[in-house]
Amino acid sequence: MKSAKQFTFRSATAADLELLLDWQSRPHVREWWDSTEPGEAKDFDDTRVARWIVGLADQPFAYMQDYSVHGWDDHHFYDLPKGSRGIDQFIGELNMTGKGYGPSFIAQRLKRLFEDGAPVIATDPHPENVRAIAAYRKAGFKELRRAEETPWGLVLPMVVYP
Repeated sequence: MKSAKQFTFRSATAADLELLLDWQSRPHVREWWDSTEPGEAKDFDDTRVARWIVGLADQPFAYMQDYSVHGWDDHHFYDLPKGSRGIDQFIGELNMTGKGYGPSFIAQRLKRLFEDGAPVIATDPHPENVRAIAAYRKAGFKELRRAEETPWGLVLPMVVYP
């Protein structure tokens, strides 16, 4: 895994929409990120979700979000302890995939979320997304339960503890 200290995280804003929509239109992202959310300026007003542009040497290459799993009554992680966070992300720049950056920037963000008091962090890749599952495992995640259908599609629930 790459050194976790080399990544920057800056808050994503509506000014990043053009970049995010460009990344979301790319085939390697569209394969698993099947929404355009965030796709409108109003999406950045949702206080349940913290959105980040991830950079390496100050060059943006990925998007990451963390969110309150208790922000939605029907969320499949609602049974986790109060203060738990969920994460999602994608690498927008194809030339940055397959190099170990995913597990590294995920681990860096996990460290911060745990420092901020999250008792557990969850994620939910599609069960056929073997690259994402491998990246999450490298970052310390383990399967919580079998794959399940949710309002957001078929997912493999995974968690990591401090």
